[in-house]
This record gives sequence, C-alpha cells and structure tokens, in this order.
Amino acid sequence: MIYNQLYSRLKETVNYEDDIIPIDEKSEIRNYSFESLDYTILSGNETYLCKEHNSTFSCADSARKAMAGLDKNMDVSDTGITENRSFRYHVIKPVHTDRFTEVVLFFHGFNEKYWDKYLPWAKKIADDTGKLVVLFPIAFHMNRAPHLWSDARKMFDLSRYRKESYPDIIDSSLSNVAISTRLHACPQRFLWSGLQTYHDVIRFVEDCKAGKHPLIEKDFTLDFFSYSIGSLLAEILKLTNPNNYFGRSKLVMFCGGAVFNRLSPVSKFIIDSEANVAMYSYLVEHLSVHMQKDPRMQHLLGEQHPEGVIFRCMLDYSFMRRHREELFRKIASQVLCITLEKDTVIPGYEVINTLQGTRRDIPARVDVLDFPFEYRHEDPFPVAETVSKEVDAAFNLIFGKVCDFLQANIVT
Repeated sequence: MIYNQLYSRLKETVNYEDDIIPIDEKSEIRNYSFESLDYTILSGNETYLCKEHNSTFSCADSARKAMAGLDKNMDVSDTGITENRSFRYHVIKPVHTDRFTEVVLFFHGFNEKYWDKYLPWAKKIADDTGKLVVLFPIAFHMNRAPHLWSDARKMFDLSRYRKESYPDIIDSSLSNVAISTRLHACPQRFLWSGLQTYHDVIRFVEDCKAGKHPLIEKDFTLDFFSYSIGSLLAEILKLTNPNNYFGRSKLVMFCGGAVFNRLSPVSKFIIDSEANVAMYSYLVEHLSVHMQKDPRMQHLLGEQHPEGVIFRCMLDYSFMRRHREELFRKIASQVLCITLEKDTVIPGYEVINTLQGTRRDIPARVDVLDFPFEYRHEDPFPVAETVSKEVDAAFNLIFGKVCDFLQANIVT
C-alpha cells in the first residue's frame, strides 16, 4: 500500500471513541485518556500555586479587553476549556507485542486539529522499529482545541471581523483564525500551553515508570519524534532532562529544530501576520520587561525552574546562546534532524544555525533534502494521485532515515 492509499485508509478508520482500532496484520491503534494536573498553569484563574516551591502568584494575564466584541465562544478562559483538562490520545501498537520497553513519543505541529497526516508517519515508525508510538497532543491543538472552533460559519465571521479590523493583515483564514485571535490577544498563551504540555509529558513518563500504563514496562526507554513546533517542545524536554528521564533518549526532528525567533510561521494553515507580530513582540523583544511586571512569569521562567530557562533559550537565538549551544553539543550524537530545501516556515539553514551553532562546530546531524514535486512545510507529502509514486518514494526515504536512527546503537 503506497503512501496516499495508507493516508486515506487511516483517515477514514481512526477515531477517538473506540478503544482498539485494527489497521492491518502489523499494527493497531489504541486510545487512552489523560487527565492533566497542570492545566492550572494556563490563564483563567485569579491565582496560581507553584506546588514545587509552595509559592502563590496572582495571574496577571488578561485578554478580555482585546477579545471584546468577539463571539462569546472565543472569549473563554483557558482553564475553563475542557479539552485542556482531559483528552484522549492515540497509541500505535505493533500487534505481536503486548508489553513494550521501547517507546517513541510523537509531537505534532502548530495549529493542528487532526492527526490525519501524521498517522502514516507514526505507523511507519511502529512497523519498522517494533516500538510503541504514542501520539501526544500539545495543548491548544489536536483534540485539545474545542470542536466549536472548527465551525466553518463562526470561523468565517471571525475571519471577516479580523480582516475588517486589521486591513493589512496577511494570511487570515478559516483554518487559523481561532488560534490567531487568541494568541494575538494573549501571546503568553504560547508559554503557558508549552509549559503545561511539558509537565503533562513528565507526568506521563512518571506514570509509566510506576507501572500505570497497560502497554509500557516500568524500565522502558523513550525516544522523541517531532515535527515543526513540536520539535521546540522535544528540545526543551531533552535539554532540561528532568531526573535524567531523557538522558538516553534520541531526538528525531522533521521540519523543525530552529529557535522560535528564527521561524516564519505566517501561513493560512498556521497563524496570521497580526498574531505573529504580537507573539514576536511579547516573547522575544519585550519578554524581560513582561517578566519584571509579572512575578509568576518571572518565577516560572527563572532559575528555580530549569525548564523555564531552557524555554527562554529556545525563544530567542541570542539569549544564553553559548549555554544553549553547549547543551546541544552534549547531546549531538543523539540528534537527527531532517529538513526540506523549500521549507520557508522553518528553513534548513536556521535549523543548522541552532543545532550546529554559530561556528558550525557542533556535530549534530542535519540532513537537508528536496523532492521532485511541489510541497510545503505544512504538507510535505501531498496525496495527489499525479505524484503518488514520487511522494511514496520520498516518504520511504525520509522515514527510512528516521527508523534507522531510532534503531541505531549510539554511544554518548
């Protein structure tokens, strides 16, 4: 079965309702539920408690003025969104194994609503490596986003409102208007959702180590496969390495790996230009000023929280550059990054700048490839019948490299 056929079959078959979904003689999909204990880090509560340091902070985030006049369904607190508190996630399981000691944690890209395009990727990894692949949704995306934000009529009205309010806006669309509106109003949502997912992943790992997952042995090893902005999260986890959980973890990135301020995410499928300007201004140009005004942010991104410091390192290329590069130097043998020549969202040269350093003396592997068909960052493997053979060859080339690396013995 070639790539576009596999894509269509999985898209039609996979859902979150069934506990077990047979695929073929090689693999099946299992669905599990996850309850987040760290959703309280999100905007919406008046106070926030850092349990680790027994410190309470007022939550200064407020987007209500910026959201005024919009549909009431957009003006909702992040802690009040059910999908941020509990969600379902997919696991792709090789059928001939019931308990696993090798797990791959899979992170998706920005503004994704469905796993459709990723399912063939994850199945290929599971089939060819025999590892369990866990597709873990990042906060505000996938099934963590309210289905209401996919209502075409409401999104059309909201997009028209944005275009009227910001005449020079670029790439506002039905696909990105919900996330663009909310990030434009409150750019720090990017920080809080990233930190929530960071802590969700840690708890997932700790639950598995405690023997609470029905498919995963306590002494399991974990590797990362990430795409696009999901690579930023994977890098933060790997570089922070809490409790040495990820000391042996391989980090495989596809179309990702650059620091945040070297991305160009303005796209009809990602975010619009107004949201991008607001995020860059807040998270890069003026973050230190915002931290001075917000004790909670200062605490969570300060020295008492190593993950917060690493997060800041991955937002701004110039911030603690030498420290970041030294961390990448230590894990270089465990890193594989595959980028595409015509990717304008996360260009390959910016990935190289991040992973190999300003002097290009960090031996992290970055493969820059190109395909003989039209593609883009958001759709590296188009399913058009006219290029199906070429796409299938490209898909097998990319994931042949991925699977070989995930199976290789690496001396650190």
